[in-house]
Amino acid sequence: MMPLDSSHRQFIADVLAATPDMALATVRPDGYPQTTVVSYVHDKLTLYCCIGLDSQKAHNIRQHDKVSLAITPAYQDWQHIRGLSMAGTAALVDSASETEQVADLMLFRFPQLRDVMGASTAAPWPGLVFLRIKPSVISLLNYELGFGHTELFAVS
Repeated sequence: MMPLDSSHRQFIADVLAATPDMALATVRPDGYPQTTVVSYVHDKLTLYCCIGLDSQKAHNIRQHDKVSLAITPAYQDWQHIRGLSMAGTAALVDSASETEQVADLMLFRFPQLRDVMGASTAAPWPGLVFLRIKPSVISLLNYELGFGHTELFAVS
């Protein structure tokens, strides 16, 4: 596994900027993966999403912090598929300052949240919690470099 360099960090940043949703897999109590699609924001390589405080995802994370995710921007044909697959750890955000920071990122990327949340301006919004995902391994998928081209990187 290679260390992540600046050109590959830029590829990751471009994919993250182009794609508002990811497929997030958590581990259920019975050991099976559970995958759901969530909208997300990011701060460099740390990803955040908003989930139900009492959701199955939240319960899964409380029991087992390992997650996997996949992000793929829309593409016209297979020769232009690009994407990311990550493995890492997740935690529910519990600090007020980080919660504020994530709320600002969410409202900037998804301004429609203001309409959904209505008068509730304090984050996290009622019944919701932010999830922080820190990747430890990132696989880059870039069919522009050849069909099925992937590169695996360790994140330190």
